[in-house]
Amino acid sequence: MPTIKKVLNSSVILIDDQGKEKIALGKGIGFGRKVGEPVSMDSVDQVYLPIEDQKTTQILEMVGDIPYEFFDLTQRIIKEAEKSLNKKLNASIYLTLTDHLNFAVERAQEGMTNANRLYWEIKNYYPSEFEIGKKAVAQINQEFRITLPKEEASNIAFHLINAQSGNTEAGDGFKYAKMIGGIVNMVRYSIQKEINTDSIHYTRFITHVRFFVERFYQHHLLQEDNTELAEQMWIIYPSAMEVATKVKEYIEKVYKVSIPEDEVVYLAVHINRLMKYTE
Repeated sequence: MPTIKKVLNSSVILIDDQGKEKIALGKGIGFGRKVGEPVSMDSVDQVYLPIEDQKTTQILEMVGDIPYEFFDLTQRIIKEAEKSLNKKLNASIYLTLTDHLNFAVERAQEGMTNANRLYWEIKNYYPSEFEIGKKAVAQINQEFRITLPKEEASNIAFHLINAQSGNTEAGDGFKYAKMIGGIVNMVRYSIQKEINTDSIHYTRFITHVRFFVERFYQHHLLQEDNTELAEQMWIIYPSAMEVATKVKEYIEKVYKVSIPEDEVVYLAVHINRLMKYTE
């Protein structure tokens, strides 16, 4: 049976489960308990492995000051997010999002706001995560009788984005959105035609760019050495390849990373569809 390793607060404890350090959540689970005592899993609402990084360690040190209601709120948001996104989120979000929500509510109660300079990018490039964030904001406003700024939906979305990619640093979401925005803006400017952002072709283009950015930061760029396909694309779709090459040069200049020709080709396929079906 798991034993208590540390009582963080009355509802959050650190347990030793067969040599593995885990965090256990449950209302009143830590009240009056001592280190070394056994833990009945019937009283536990949620158990997960803490991620061993500096951010998580810092949050663990502050857990004692966070009311249980925020852990409960986070669990409900994550449950809805995993169902909506059909993805299992990285366990670290239970700590990072809880800490963020506690801070956001405190600031709102003090009349302060927390802006997000990439609100537009998140809203447009991560619509599913943004909608979950909007619902969460409405839920928080109702439960705590406050009015969070609309930007808070994108802040929550950032945590969902990070938890999908396996990243634990909030800045990773900013990097993703900023890079996506740079690529999309360059393509839209280069095409010089009005793009129907409601079309299936634009949606697929955005999805492709999102996956490209994930591959970029995870160092898994496509390298199939398909030179024949690239040559054919230059012959059949020279305009799309020219735009895709501009994107390649932009990324290599700004991020100092070489982009394989295969990535250029697949990006050009989506750019060609945008150019063909612009309105």
